[in-house]
Amino acid sequence: MNLSLSRFSPACQAALGALGDLLGESGDGFLVGGAIRDLLHGREPVDELDVALPSGALESGRRLAERLGGAFVLLDEPRGAARVVLGSGQSPRQIDLTDFRADSLEGDLRGRDFTVNAIAVSLRALLQRGRAPFVDPVNGQLDLRQRRLRLANPGALDDDPLRILRAVRLAFQLRFTLTPPLRAAIRRSAPRLPEIASERVRDELVALLALPRAGRAVRELDRLGALGAILPELAPMKGAVQPRPHRFTVWQHSLRALESVETLFSNLGLLGPHSTGLSEHLAEPLGDGLTRREVLKLAALLHDVAKPQTRSVREGRIRFIGHDVIGAAIASAVGQRLRLSGKATQVLERLVLHHLRPMHLARLPVVSRRARYRFFRDLEREAQDLLLLSLADAAAVRGVSPARIWREPGGRLIAELLGGWKEDQVRVGEPPLLRGEDVMVAFGLPPGPRVGRLLALAREAQALRMISSKAEALDHLRRSKDAIDHRGPGA
Repeated sequence: MNLSLSRFSPACQAALGALGDLLGESGDGFLVGGAIRDLLHGREPVDELDVALPSGALESGRRLAERLGGAFVLLDEPRGAARVVLGSGQSPRQIDLTDFRADSLEGDLRGRDFTVNAIAVSLRALLQRGRAPFVDPVNGQLDLRQRRLRLANPGALDDDPLRILRAVRLAFQLRFTLTPPLRAAIRRSAPRLPEIASERVRDELVALLALPRAGRAVRELDRLGALGAILPELAPMKGAVQPRPHRFTVWQHSLRALESVETLFSNLGLLGPHSTGLSEHLAEPLGDGLTRREVLKLAALLHDVAKPQTRSVREGRIRFIGHDVIGAAIASAVGQRLRLSGKATQVLERLVLHHLRPMHLARLPVVSRRARYRFFRDLEREAQDLLLLSLADAAAVRGVSPARIWREPGGRLIAELLGGWKEDQVRVGEPPLLRGEDVMVAFGLPPGPRVGRLLALAREAQALRMISSKAEALDHLRRSKDAIDHRGPGA
């Protein structure tokens, strides 16, 4: 078989041509890895290219970045690995260049992770003739046809245990099966995953969570003994039983919550008019390749992480008092250990901390305007995320679909909050009627927590349309000042 240059987009062809010019008549590079795999598998367009060179990858990368107006990123200087990142909207988005990892192309391919990633094509032949034959020393094309993932060499996971996460991700991304020898190798090498740099683990975990069926991939990681190696906080959840109406252990409930979140993502239309803008909101970047979608999935997995250590029996009832607060601290620690961005960690922590709020509101005879205001004030932009998490959490209690919960009384409350979040967010974000200086002058107070509490009280009254001017705000505080003064710092 041959690969035709016409399979690539015009932009990719231009980028390859530029690299070919830089290498000259006597030089050659080889397209390898995911680009070739995806083309053979019928997955297009190609947005990322991998090129292996006998040597000089760093210098070639610098010159190519300059030629294409892209950014040069040094990935691994000792191993000769670099990346050229092109501008937003360009294709390909990036080109990775690496020196051979052996003395020859065949040796390089045999040292790669999986057979389907160990297929190469000569760049020079492709550009000169318009087509080029595949170099496939480990029979990766057969594995592609048989839809299986197989190690390119028996020691691939020993060389880099991160390939464990990549194997599971690729299996679910491509809908391939893991061969029995690969599954056995994963189980042997999984305990070494903590040795891998956190940033590399993060990137693979984020890519896995971005899959539409990430919940099933997480279950597979757990079966293979790899999940506990990167998220040891999950282990105590497996034996933690829960009282009715729960039907599952904390662990099984959390997995079902994750899968319910994915069900919602695939059918936001279920939420009717309340779904407007949700897709755009969930796609908001939070740094390090994460969007709100991946963070919400991680929050679903971790929302009850502290239940095992907070379990108690009071008056014959099993309780988990404080699991939201302690769970938020655990989620924050997980985010920091995995080197998630500060924003992503903050969102994760906030979702776990407040995941019980909608349930508490549902128990009220009437959700007052003040309760609504405080909900949106405390959650800010995470309000919508939390409402989706609450819907998925409720569905996972009995193992029913989110659609069923949406039709029940709890779903009606979530619908009401989703329907009013824009109005409430506008009120929360309005310019305040009072500043700290106004409060300090009016009440003779020094800077401190009391000023903050009075300002918060004025902001709340403003959002609830109880006041509309500076004079009314100060008068409202004068009427409320004594009550505030006696409530203490936590008021």
